[in-house]
Amino acid sequence: MTTTTHPETAISADPAVPAIHITREFDAPVEAVFRAHVDPELVVKWLGPRSVTMRVDRWEATTGGAYRYAHTRGDEEYRFYGSFHEVRPNERIVQTFTFEGYPDGVALETLTLEDLGGGRTRLHVVSVFETTEGRDMALASGMSTGVVEGYEQLDEILARD
Repeated sequence: MTTTTHPETAISADPAVPAIHITREFDAPVEAVFRAHVDPELVVKWLGPRSVTMRVDRWEATTGGAYRYAHTRGDEEYRFYGSFHEVRPNERIVQTFTFEGYPDGVALETLTLEDLGGGRTRLHVVSVFETTEGRDMALASGMSTGVVEGYEQLDEILARD
């Protein structure tokens, strides 16, 4: 029997503003972690919980680009879309995020990557919501399961590359 352990994914709600902070370390260089976030052929393999299949309808991970994708599970489909406001290779991605099931809730997400040396990377994401209720709805939606399982799948992809 083999056991795989993964680094901890820290997810917290900011008590002062409607924001969620996510921090995670990866045993991979910054370039590989960044590529996994901008290459749609890699994104479909890891983004979201293990129980869903991802379909990319549009993925232009460049400054000024946009995306649209869907997660499916059986007969259920969950669609998401947004715009890439800034894509700075190996450093930062700023994008909007909208779940079509809650179209009035646009979040602004900033992902930063930190080179820890020795082929390790720290990722930090801040998602700022329009309201505290929107943030709390995202947290209650099972978002943390998708984030944790998604990063575990990303670990597996990065270990193979």
